[in-house]
Amino acid sequence: MAAPLIDKNGALAAARRVMDRADRLAAISESAGQLTRVYLSGQHLQANQLVAGWMEQIGMTTWQDAVGNICGRYEGKREGAKAILLGSHLDTVRNAGRYDGMLGVLCALEVVAWLHQHELQLEQAIEVVGFGDEEGTRFGITLLGSRGLTGSWPEGWLSCEDAGGVSVAQAMILAGLDPERIASAERPASDFSAYLELHIEQGPVLEEESLALGVVTAINGARRLNCSFTGHAGHAGTVPMPLRKDALAAAAEWMTFIESATRRHGPDEVATVGTLSCAPGAVNVIPGDVQLTLDIRSPRDESLKALLSQLLAEGEAIASRRGVQFSAAEYYAIPATPCDAALQETLAQAVSEVQGRSLSLPSGAGHDAIAIAERWPSAMLFVRCEKGISHHPAESVVEGDVALAVQAFTRAVTQLADK
Repeated sequence: MAAPLIDKNGALAAARRVMDRADRLAAISESAGQLTRVYLSGQHLQANQLVAGWMEQIGMTTWQDAVGNICGRYEGKREGAKAILLGSHLDTVRNAGRYDGMLGVLCALEVVAWLHQHELQLEQAIEVVGFGDEEGTRFGITLLGSRGLTGSWPEGWLSCEDAGGVSVAQAMILAGLDPERIASAERPASDFSAYLELHIEQGPVLEEESLALGVVTAINGARRLNCSFTGHAGHAGTVPMPLRKDALAAAAEWMTFIESATRRHGPDEVATVGTLSCAPGAVNVIPGDVQLTLDIRSPRDESLKALLSQLLAEGEAIASRRGVQFSAAEYYAIPATPCDAALQETLAQAVSEVQGRSLSLPSGAGHDAIAIAERWPSAMLFVRCEKGISHHPAESVVEGDVALAVQAFTRAVTQLADK
C-alpha cells in the first residue's frame, strides 16, 4: 500500500521544523555572529551529533562513517533492502547562509518523519546522509564526503593542509577518525537504487518565473583558464593611437566579445572574466601586459567545448589585429553531470502536482550529486531562494516554499521507494 500524500497542514508543520532546525544548525559556528563550519572541526562533529539525534527521533539507525559523514537508515519492509539515498552537505563557506546544503538534509528528514508518523515502511529503505565536506573551505579540495561514499578519494588528499598547516590525515585523527579506514566509507553500487538531493537554487531563475520549485537537468561542466594579452608599454602622451600595442584595449575588446558571444550561443551557457590585472599600472602609461581569468560553464560538454573554442579563436584574432600576443592556459576542468532522465520525470510530476507546473533548469554550481552520479542514478530538486543569493548571510528561503518542497519531495521519494 502506497504512503498517504502529505497534506498542506502536515507540510507546513514540517516546513516550520525545517526552518527552526536550520536556525539551530546555524548557531553551530566557529565564530560568533556569522556562520562558518568546516570539515572535521569541532563544529562539524557537533552538527553531526545534532542531526543524528533528529534521525533517531524518527526511527532511523545512525552512524558516522569513516570520512565524517553522518548517516541514517530507515528500514524498508525487508531488512537489508536496497535504499533510496537522500542528502546534501552540512559544511559551509566562510560567513555563509544557513540553507545551502542544510536545507536538503533537513527536508530529507521530513520525508522519513512522515513515513515514521504513519508507521509505514516501503519496499526500499530510505537513507539520509549529511556530507561532511562539499565546499572545500578548509583544505581547498571539494566533495570529500560524497567521494568517500564512492571510494574515489585521490591518494594525495590526506596530505593536503589547511591554513594552519594541519593535514587532512591529522585532522581526521584529531576528530577521532582513522585515515587508514577511509576505504570503509565506500558503499557498494548494490546498496542504493537512486540518489536525490534537494538544494536551494543559488540563482534567480525560479524567482523570475514566480515558482517555488524546479527540477535540475544537469550540473554544469566548467573550465577555468589563466589568460594574457602582451603588448608594449609606452608613454601615454607621446605614442600616437595608431602605433599603440595596448594590451588592456585588446583585453577589453575580448571581454565584450565573451559577453555577446556567450549570450548568442545559448541560454544555459555562462562565461565570466572574474579577475583582471594590468601592468605597469600607472595612469600615464599604456598597459603592456594584462592577466585575466576566464570561467566558462555549460550543462553540455560539447556545447562548452564549442563555445570555448570560439572565444579562444577570437582572442587570437583580436591579438593579431592589434599587434599583441594572446595566451590561454587551462588549469581546471570538470565535465557536466547530466541528471537521470527517469528521476527527473518523477520529480517533475511531483512538482507539477503541488505547484501546477514544473520548470527544468541546469545547476551552475557544483553539488555532491557530481560525485554520487558516478555510481548511482541521481537527480536534484531546486528550491527558490530570495534574489538568488547564496554563500552569504542574506541567503533566504520562505516557509511556504519549503512546505511545497517537502510535499513534492515526499511524493517523489515514496513513489520511487515503494517499487
